[in-house]
Amino acid sequence: MQPFLTRRTFLKASAVAPLVLAVAGPRETSAMSYKTSLKKALIRGKPTEKLLTSLKACGFDGIETRAADVSPAEAEAGRAVAEKIGMRVHSVLRGWMTFNGKPEEVDATVKKAETALRAAKGYGADDILLVPCRIGGMKMPEPWEFDIAFDETTGHLERVAKGDNAPYADYIKAHDHATDTSREAIKRLIPVAEETGIVIAVENVWNNLWVKPALFKHFVASIGSKWVQAYFDIGNHVKYAPPTEWIQTLGSLIAKCHVKDFQLKPDGHGGKFVNIRDGSVDWPAVRKALDDVGYNGWMTVEASKCSDEEHARRLDLIFAGK
Repeated sequence: MQPFLTRRTFLKASAVAPLVLAVAGPRETSAMSYKTSLKKALIRGKPTEKLLTSLKACGFDGIETRAADVSPAEAEAGRAVAEKIGMRVHSVLRGWMTFNGKPEEVDATVKKAETALRAAKGYGADDILLVPCRIGGMKMPEPWEFDIAFDETTGHLERVAKGDNAPYADYIKAHDHATDTSREAIKRLIPVAEETGIVIAVENVWNNLWVKPALFKHFVASIGSKWVQAYFDIGNHVKYAPPTEWIQTLGSLIAKCHVKDFQLKPDGHGGKFVNIRDGSVDWPAVRKALDDVGYNGWMTVEASKCSDEEHARRLDLIFAGK
C-alpha cells in the first residue's frame, strides 16, 4: 500500500529525482557496457542445413563441430551449407590426443590432429580444440590442495603441494614427461597450422595436467608460436581456481571459450557440473574479466542440458553481464 503523497512531498521528490538519476544512471549504464562483443555457439556434429537453420532461428551465430575426421572437400561442403544460412563453423573439436604415449601412439594422434587442421581450413574455422594427453593412476593432491611451483625455463614441477612432496613423486615425474612430450608433439603440428592458417587451441580438461593458471599459461606460451593458443573452458577450472583468475592470467592467449558451469560443495571441495548460470561461476565477473583482457569471440556451450532456445537466452544474459 502506497503512503499518501502530499503536494509538498511530491515537489520535494521531484527536485531530488534528477540528482538521483544523474548519480545512479551512468553507473548502471557503465556496468552493462562492454568494449568487446561475443558470439553464441553450441557443439554439434556435421553442419547440416536442417541443424544450422534451427540453431539460427534460436539466435546462434554458429557451431563447433565434432566432425574432425573428414576430408577437406567434405569440410568445404559443410562450409557452403553454413554460409548459405548465414552461420559459421567456427571451430573443430579434435579432442584427446596421446602425446605422452609410445612413439607409435604419438605419431598416430599427430596425424589425427593434422587431419583436423586441414578439415578446419575447409570449414572456414579459426582453430581446432586439442587436448594433448592425460595422466592419472598415482597419488596426487586434491584440487584444493595444489600449491604449485615450477621451473620457468622447462615448466617442470618443483612442488605440487605444501610440505613433503615425496608422496607425489610419481605424479611430478609423469607431469614433467607429459609436458615435454606434448610440447614437442605440438611443435610438429605447427607447419600444418601455418599452411592452413588454423590455430591449435590447447584445452585443459580434467586431465590432471597444468591445473593452475600460471602453469597452463607457461605451457602454452613455451611453445613459442602464434599458432598455439589456449582454449579456455570456464567450468572445467572452477575446482582449481576462480574462472576470473584463469582469464586474467591467460589474457591474450585465449583463442576460444567453452561455456560450462560447476556447482561447488559448500566447503569448496568438489562438486558437479550443472546447467549454465545454475552453478558457482560468477558470470558477471567472468564477463567483466573477458572484457578486461579484450576477448572478442565465440562462447560455445558444452555439457549443459537446456533446450537450444534456453541456452541462447542464458547466453544473452551472460553477455549482458547478468
